Amino acid sequence: MTVRLEHANLCVRDIDAMIRFLTTAFPEFRVRADRTEADGSRWVHVGNDDTYVALSSAWEAGQRPFEPYSGLPGVNHLGWEVDDAAALRMRMLEAGYEESTVPNHHPHRQRAYFLDPEGNDWEFVQYFSTNPAERNDYELVA
Repeated sequence: MTVRLEHANLCVRDIDAMIRFLTTAFPEFRVRADRTEADGSRWVHVGNDDTYVALSSAWEAGQRPFEPYSGLPGVNHLGWEVDDAAALRMRMLEAGYEESTVPNHHPHRQRAYFLDPEGNDWEFVQYFSTNPAERNDYELVA
């Protein structure tokens, strides 16, 4: 059985800011659908032909914004495999996005982490090996 993530669905305060974040990270992404319902709520699908992120407008402020790795229930980060983590990192920094984790060094992968405008953490990983033992190695991190 082949498994792949087709989409993720996020409820956000600022859909347009999230569209900018996603299209900066993934220049090949486009708005696939942008709808406003009769009740005024908005939803958008941002992605390519194979995968996307669904964004729904939040109608509640919440008691406080979710903070990744705070011990509260929620998603700590979403991880995306990319072809060029260094180029993605430069695009994100140039666009003013905040890195959430210092770059780390590993001979078989490079990762970059950024916070989106909602405070969610995103991981972007580039693999330099097709060998699963090397790609999934947790001992060589420096």
